[in-house]
Amino acid sequence: MLSAALWLDIFHPEMWIQNPLFLVGILFQIWMCIDAVRRGEWIWAVCIVVFSVLSAILYFFLVYRQQGPVGGGSVGFELPGARARARLKEIQNRIHHLDHARDHLDLADHYFSLGKFSKAEISYRESLKRDPNDPDAIAHLGQCLLRLKRPAEAKPLLEQALAADASHDYGHTQMALAETQTALGEIETAMATWQKILENHGYARAKVQYAELLHARGQVEPARALVRELIQDDQFSPKFQRARDKTWIRRAKRLL
Repeated sequence: MLSAALWLDIFHPEMWIQNPLFLVGILFQIWMCIDAVRRGEWIWAVCIVVFSVLSAILYFFLVYRQQGPVGGGSVGFELPGARARARLKEIQNRIHHLDHARDHLDLADHYFSLGKFSKAEISYRESLKRDPNDPDAIAHLGQCLLRLKRPAEAKPLLEQALAADASHDYGHTQMALAETQTALGEIETAMATWQKILENHGYARAKVQYAELLHARGQVEPARALVRELIQDDQFSPKFQRARDKTWIRRAKRLL
């Protein structure tokens, strides 16, 4: 642990000039402490602050090197959006040299993940020109059209993908179909689709939207029971799942 006198010496410029390694050690200690806080590794953070730089070195090898930087990515710092730009450039290069259907699908999925649905639609259609029977491109184009508020166009595509594989994309295509049916006012059909999904999956997205339909039909208690169960289960879910379901949990709490 640093003594009080040593902490005071840190603020004197002569200290940095005479002991450059000390400066490197302090900066490394601060870096590892910030990383520990961002990960929620509170015991490590306290140890790094209270004890010597050795704690920071141990943390680096036992946690940082094993798990990588918070949020993934290469070791070190990145500019915001650097990974997205690199990924986009990589896919565009593949399209330029190979022009395969899968490359256009990857580009469309990339745009979809960024919320650029109009660009995604163009790339999905380019993929389908090269492989008209690809269920991923068909289903993902359907999801894209749904988000572009064109459910009537989305529905036959989603149904086509599900006819080939009823569990396509681990139930996500079926959830998109239920949302499409709701958007088209086909409430009875949508509720039946949500029930089928919940027989095989426990997605928060499915539970909340099914509960909302129950509530809208006056079935208040079944809706409340469903969202209560979801909120209770969320407290014991892994951190990555809680982050993924955060939007749906907020929506469940509003409904409750």
